[in-house]
Amino acid sequence: MATSPLGLRLLQGAAPSDPATGVDAFLAGDRFRPPANIAAERADDGWRGAVKTQQELKREVAAAALRFVQPGKVLGVGTGSTVDLFIDALAAAKLDVTKAVSSSERSTAKLAAIGVEVLDLNDVEDLPVYIDGADEIDPGFHMIKGGGAALTREKIIAAVATTFVCIADASKRVGMLGRFPLPVEVIPMARAHVARELVRLGGQPLWREGTVTDNGNVVLDVHGLSIPDPVATEARIDRIVGVVTNGLFATRGADVLLLGESDGVRELRR
Repeated sequence: MATSPLGLRLLQGAAPSDPATGVDAFLAGDRFRPPANIAAERADDGWRGAVKTQQELKREVAAAALRFVQPGKVLGVGTGSTVDLFIDALAAAKLDVTKAVSSSERSTAKLAAIGVEVLDLNDVEDLPVYIDGADEIDPGFHMIKGGGAALTREKIIAAVATTFVCIADASKRVGMLGRFPLPVEVIPMARAHVARELVRLGGQPLWREGTVTDNGNVVLDVHGLSIPDPVATEARIDRIVGVVTNGLFATRGADVLLLGESDGVRELRR
């Protein structure tokens, strides 16, 4: 049972899910069904492939991101479980990366542990690459981020970086954003006000109790929000007084998507 910021008590997972669209159905089929010729070859050969776990897909896509690292340059590093694996891969590869900027205290600690100096972004003039994950990403490379409550710092670093490389497993690719609850970082005293405004937009906000961002704010997770126009929705929510930022990365989306799939890592560009 979770408590809404308006005092309502709501069952976790009770938010209505959007019906699958034709695009969603296509994406699901594309993700799990191999092309007919490959399927036929596998059948002829008696192929029995083991299904990769989500953790294995994340590990593969994290390793694939190493080729975007520019030796000797400051590296932008995000936050999350896939980024944790990227930092592990970075340590094992022993690349010439001695300085970075980080979107969270969590990633800062991991980078420091492998000998990478984490700089204040204000002291960085050139940031060629930012590597981070996503909770959802659509065909236009718009994303929902903030499941790890680092959305504000992630959005700032993304704005500075020349190239945003998103690393994700295939489950994060969707036809339309909104199935993953949209995080909104809020000044604590404005929590109830912002929640009321989000309800007016058609969402069902839940206060992520016990979570305080690295900036000292709280997070509302908005369930059941239809997001056909991510750019407009991002701007509309950011105009609510008391909102620091929201987890839609639409105005500044990803430039490159490394997608971990059962048959390998696919590189897609916007």
